Amino acid sequence: MYDAIVVGARCAGSPTAMLLVRKGYSVLLVDKANFPSDIMSTHFIHFPGVVRLKRWGLLERLAATGCPPIEGATLHFGDVAFSPPVPATLPADVPPQTFCPRRSILDNLLVDAAVEAGAELRQGFSVTGLLTDGERVTGIRGRHNGRIVEEEGRIVIAADGLHSRVAREVNPHEYDTKPSLTFAYYSYWSGVPVDGAQLFFFDDGGMLAFPTHHDLTCIAVGGPNAQFHEFRKDIEGNFFRTLELAPEFALRVRQGTRRERFIGTADQPNYFRCPYGPGWALVGDAGYHRDFITGLGITDAFRDAELLAEAIDRSFSGSMPADEAFAFYEERRNFFARPLYDVTTQLASGQNVEPAEFIKFGAALAEMIPA
Repeated sequence: MYDAIVVGARCAGSPTAMLLVRKGYSVLLVDKANFPSDIMSTHFIHFPGVVRLKRWGLLERLAATGCPPIEGATLHFGDVAFSPPVPATLPADVPPQTFCPRRSILDNLLVDAAVEAGAELRQGFSVTGLLTDGERVTGIRGRHNGRIVEEEGRIVIAADGLHSRVAREVNPHEYDTKPSLTFAYYSYWSGVPVDGAQLFFFDDGGMLAFPTHHDLTCIAVGGPNAQFHEFRKDIEGNFFRTLELAPEFALRVRQGTRRERFIGTADQPNYFRCPYGPGWALVGDAGYHRDFITGLGITDAFRDAELLAEAIDRSFSGSMPADEAFAFYEERRNFFARPLYDVTTQLASGQNVEPAEFIKFGAALAEMIPA
């Protein structure tokens, strides 16, 4: 019997497991992947996520992997360029930098941190169902090394992403939902240096570019969801036709070399889910998801890992009744997420968002920076 079983070992699951073990709980961490392993991602870690890496003791490890720090971002609205200020709430011991790591490197670092803390890791573990006593979830059933395995825990935590198997099983209430609004494709180029993160907003789409591992630049373009099927008929051609909306940048990209295949999706639903129930909890994309356009996924996952670990500790230690502890987790998650969700879905739906809205967005991000 484990105190907690965490299903999914990426940006939400591994930090949750690590934090629970550091609080003295026994944790089983499972994932169907074997690490290091890549996954589709927005890559970006905003300041609140950077601060959490620092206080977890992992920021220096990320820097040591060769992930280039990003000194500022520039948002382009036609002929107008805007650079959001560094939050005044950024702690003095955290440099004013953000990061866009490759997920194969970041996720492996997080998995290692969870294992070093004392979590038991089982890679290549496919969850096939949940164990229950008729009223509450009591564990998981899955396949591992060719065998059917059952494990029990006081709580099962779903950190298995947008298409969470655990969430499908427990069927949580969804609210404030919006359909997929945009699509995106991205790849990696050498020979295309960029000054910080560059984001371009057009009437009918946008693009972004940022430095990442191995001296590569990740470049992404996107547009309204309705254009996805037409776009994918000629991905490379349409990719460059979008880039041409910023001619100087497009020329620089054409002078570089694409090093990997294009990766894309139009599967970006927007939702909040009730993130807890008898014997289970949701964290990361399993519990809350928003369009890629503002690059919040990793930062949100780190925040919610801390909030959930605190709720579980309050519940298990008896310092707060379980229902109150988990209701507070949902309340705090939504407090931080909702203003960012609103701006994100406005952008994704094609509404005109002025630079002033990004000041509000930055203020909402600053609220997420832990003291």
